[in-house]
Amino acid sequence: MPYSLLDLSPVPEGQDARQAILNSVDLARHAERWGYHRFWLAEHHNMPGTASAATSVLISLVAQATERMRVGAGGIMLPNHAPLTVAEAFGTLATVFPGRIDLGLGRAHGGDGAVIRALRRDPIADSFPQDVVEVISYLGDERPGAAVRALPGEGTHVPVWILGSSLFGAQLAAHLGLPYAFASHFAPDHLESALKVYRAHFRPSRHAERPRAIMAINVFAADDRAEAERLRTTMQLAFARLRSGQPGKLPPPVDDIDAVIGARMREAVDRALRISAVGDAAAVRHQLAELIARHRPDEVILTGQIHDHAARLRSFEIAAEVLSDMPAAKAA
Repeated sequence: MPYSLLDLSPVPEGQDARQAILNSVDLARHAERWGYHRFWLAEHHNMPGTASAATSVLISLVAQATERMRVGAGGIMLPNHAPLTVAEAFGTLATVFPGRIDLGLGRAHGGDGAVIRALRRDPIADSFPQDVVEVISYLGDERPGAAVRALPGEGTHVPVWILGSSLFGAQLAAHLGLPYAFASHFAPDHLESALKVYRAHFRPSRHAERPRAIMAINVFAADDRAEAERLRTTMQLAFARLRSGQPGKLPPPVDDIDAVIGARMREAVDRALRISAVGDAAAVRHQLAELIARHRPDEVILTGQIHDHAARLRSFEIAAEVLSDMPAAKAA
C-alpha cells in the first residue's frame, strides 16, 4: 500500500510562519527516509495557522531538500489562477526536478470572499473543467505552432490529479481519465459514493489506464494511546474555531476538549474528522486496516495537525512503520 503525506505547513501558537516552513521541510526529509511515496502541500489563503499559501514556492523548497520522494500540490485551487500560470509554475518545477512533481487541482478557492476579490478572480465564474483541460494541454506534448505555450512546461507531462469532496470531482476525474484524490480527512460524507462513481465511470486515457484513487486520513499516533488522544485535541480545537469563524494559529492540546468547545461542537467536529486513526501503533494499525479494507484506495495520504513538531514527526513515523508492511486492499 503506497502511503503519502499531506502537509498544510501549520503555524503553531508561539511560533511564526518561518518556523512553520522550516518544520515542513524537516518533516519532508524525515518522510522520505520513512518511505512516504509523495509529499503534498495545500493552498490556503488568509489563514494565520497555515503557511502554504504560496504552494509552488514551498514545493520547490521541499523538492530541494529531498532526493527521491514525489512532491506536489494537494492542491492548487485552480479558480484562483490562470491555467497558463499554473502550467508555467509546475512546468518549471518539473524541469528542475524531473519525474518528481505532482499537480493536484481543486475547485474551491481556499479562502473567503475577501480573498477572492484580493486575487482579482470572478466569484461567479465556474470554468473548472475547461481550465483543467487547458492546464493539461500546456503540459502535454510540445506545440511549436501554438499561439500560447507554457515555456517551461510543455513536454513535461506533469501528472495531474483531480481533488474533490463531492461527486463533481469524481465525475470529472472519471470523464477525463485522471487519478482522483478525495478530501476525506475533513469532508468524508460523500467518500463512498464518490469513489463508486469514479470507479464505475472511469474512462481509460493517456493519463491513466485504470482508476487510481487516493483517500486522505488523519493520523494522531503516539507511543501511548492517551497521549495520542490528547494530541488530537489540537485539531479538534482548531477545527471548532474555524467553524465558528475564529481561525487562528494551531493551538496546543488540552486535557478536556469538551470543557473547551462543548460536547455538541466536539461531536460535530468528530463527525467531520471521522476518517482518522488515533492511538498507539497497534490501534493505528487496526484502524487504518479497517479504513483501507472498507474503501479500497489505491493509496492513502496521511495528514494531522499536531502542535508540537517532535510529536508530529513521531506520529508520522509510527504511521509509516504500520503502513510499510500493510498490503493493498483487493478490489471488489
